[in-house]
Amino acid sequence: MTWAQILAEWPLVEADLHEVYGLDLGVPGILRARSWRWLRVRILGLLSAESRLARVLTPSPDAPTTRR
Repeated sequence: MTWAQILAEWPLVEADLHEVYGLDLGVPGILRARSWRWLRVRILGLLSAESRLARVLTPSPDAPTTRR
């Protein structure tokens, strides 16, 4: 999995960051006040959480292979 694949799912990332971490990216300046490392850790955390992003990018092995 690449950052390009993750960023291509940005609407899911944004929704998951709000649901899992309570981070509303619509708040002006929230990302400017944080480092890239801070954001990276949380986005990667979404991949191991029950999240939309994890379901799309790491489907279960028995799931049928379909493209959106």
